[in-house]
Amino acid sequence: MPNRLITLTTDFGLNDHFVGAMRGVILSINPQAQIVDICNAVHSFDVLDGALTIAQAANYFPADTLHVVIVDPGVGSQRRPILVTNEKHIFLAPDNGVMSLVYERAERLSVRHVTAEHYFLQPVSQTFHGRDVFAACAGWLSKGVETSKFGEEITDFVRFSAPKPKPINDRSFKGVVLKTDKFGNLITNITPKDIPQLFEPTPPPFRIVVGKAEITKMKNAYAQATPGEVFGILGSMGYLEISANRAAANRVAGADKGSDVAVVFGEAAAVATPPTTVN
Repeated sequence: MPNRLITLTTDFGLNDHFVGAMRGVILSINPQAQIVDICNAVHSFDVLDGALTIAQAANYFPADTLHVVIVDPGVGSQRRPILVTNEKHIFLAPDNGVMSLVYERAERLSVRHVTAEHYFLQPVSQTFHGRDVFAACAGWLSKGVETSKFGEEITDFVRFSAPKPKPINDRSFKGVVLKTDKFGNLITNITPKDIPQLFEPTPPPFRIVVGKAEITKMKNAYAQATPGEVFGILGSMGYLEISANRAAANRVAGADKGSDVAVVFGEAAAVATPPTTVN
């Protein structure tokens, strides 16, 4: 399919030339290419943040979209460039686990080690494969070059599982904050599948502890809370969020990515009200 849509997901930020150079390489190969930025503000070197970002956005794009995902702290090393196809999309990325959550959701999957160097921009920089390898290959793929021409299929690609919440006993669970978004919402790794009772229309008494905050209320919308109130909500990513109405929950709670999240059920769970609780 010539002129397939290309997306960019990187940790390159907005203050340097990196994303512009990648766009230039793609357009020099295929001047008709359509390029869309998903996010160029993935946390630097944060492969999990990149994995979350592409997994959350990719399926909202049309079939046959080509996604270029560059979070590449191992650039210049022996890590492999890979070309991934699933039942709907194509992905170019380093083989460092950044595609792990895409792998988890795929019904059909093919992963190729990109070795066809005649598609690379020459000479290849040791520090900018996003431009010389991935953007160049994206340009040729966008013109309809078949994926099979870029390298052989592999099965030993790097993948990881995002951390899962763990039951401590029959009424308590331990999770973790996966990321903090731009608004200061704390995105946990807890889903309705993990703790269904927390997401019921009327959940049993509970207490969520994260950082210095304790939360005893779930909301269905941010606006249901009073200004500054901290609460739990099922966010658009499908995870429990710790949020605050018109405030940054991460600052109120003194928590961030990697912080522990405890969920406790029971009649006594919602009784204590520490100084930092705003419920």
